Amino acid sequence: MKVPEFIIASSRILTSATPAKQSGALVAMALLLASCSSTPPKSLVTPLPTVAKQPLAPKGEQNKEPVRGVWLATVSRLDWPPVSSVNVSSPALRISQQKKSLTDKLDNLKSLGINTVFFQVKPDGTALWQSKILPWSDMLTGTIGENPGYDPLAFMLDEAHKRGMKVHAWFNPYRVTVNTKPSTIAELNRTLSLSPASVYVLHRDWIRTAGDRLVLDPGIPEARDWITSIVAEVVAHYPVDGVQFDDYFYAETPGSALDDSMTFRKYGQGFSSKADWRRHNTQLLIEQVSRTVRQLKPGVEFGVSPAGVWRNLSFDPAGSDTRGAAAYDEAYADTRLWVKQGLLDYIAPQLYWPFSRKAARYDVLAKWWADVVKPNNTRLYIGIALYKVGEPSKNEPEWTTSGGVPELKKQLDMNESLPGISGTILFRENYLNQPQTQDAVRYLRSRWGH
Repeated sequence: MKVPEFIIASSRILTSATPAKQSGALVAMALLLASCSSTPPKSLVTPLPTVAKQPLAPKGEQNKEPVRGVWLATVSRLDWPPVSSVNVSSPALRISQQKKSLTDKLDNLKSLGINTVFFQVKPDGTALWQSKILPWSDMLTGTIGENPGYDPLAFMLDEAHKRGMKVHAWFNPYRVTVNTKPSTIAELNRTLSLSPASVYVLHRDWIRTAGDRLVLDPGIPEARDWITSIVAEVVAHYPVDGVQFDDYFYAETPGSALDDSMTFRKYGQGFSSKADWRRHNTQLLIEQVSRTVRQLKPGVEFGVSPAGVWRNLSFDPAGSDTRGAAAYDEAYADTRLWVKQGLLDYIAPQLYWPFSRKAARYDVLAKWWADVVKPNNTRLYIGIALYKVGEPSKNEPEWTTSGGVPELKKQLDMNESLPGISGTILFRENYLNQPQTQDAVRYLRSRWGH
């Protein structure tokens, strides 16, 4: 679909600045969508106050209590809402079931000693809050853009805060859909008459296919501004305790690579390689989101949960003694640099391996990350693999030994004793309810629970 002339004209506000000014004085944009029966929706670009040219000073240690967290995923309804709730005939019954499911989960998490929930509010190109930028998530009703009859983020915040628990809004920044099926495309096209409509119909020129999914091209400045505006909307209007990006930056597979050759030709001048340019794009997003969050609400934490390996020692003398997939080389995310520059309040690397996994030993990576954050005020929360507990594995048999409890204990012991580690996050909530993890859940309750 051709982009309306109004969008192009509005975008010139952003593109007329020099590259130096774009990277130094980035503006958080609020995207207001409007439509009526006779005209297609227009994408209005309205600047929020400009943010500081340099990253603001780190906020220092605010949270003395160690984080005992859990990720609660909504993409594909992995943890919530219940699949069964979407199929009920009565909207009132659906709302009741979804709310009860969430409060039951919070009660269980509270009993386990969990004090922070990382709640996925943007699983793709849709929202689990009342947004003027994104349509309502089909995870709630089965249909993109259908009002669920309540605000899940507001409800989660209210109920978690009542229980003394914190909530970080978890965003997948670039994902638009989890597949490229014709039925998915048709549903996106049907949002054209909605306000707000999907980014797929408003900004088709931003959309690429990668990893067999529809994604935004991270090399397009306006797309990064749009993502920043989404974060700004949540931070400005909801009492979230934090904001988190997951590890999906440049997310592609060998069989479904992201074709950004035209974008590179347009914006990649001055870079010796496409890889360096891609890392620069990811860096710009992190910089502008960091500055925007700190300007809007300095008390809100901004963090990233990247792949556990930054770079391997065989590629970089500053890397870890590992042989795992590296965020720097594969997701084009220089996560170590973000810590060194003070752009993050916390980093939560996903260390999803046991102590004995030679290619990526848990203790080797935990110590490496603790050394990275040592000179900075960035807090380190370690993501651990609850999803592997109790699952038979030829390469990692520890997860089934005594129900996985000894391995879990070793990891928690290290997290709670090694200086520099400020908490643990479990991936992910629904595995607390599975038969194979119950020995580990009982152990967690005895260790953390009230």
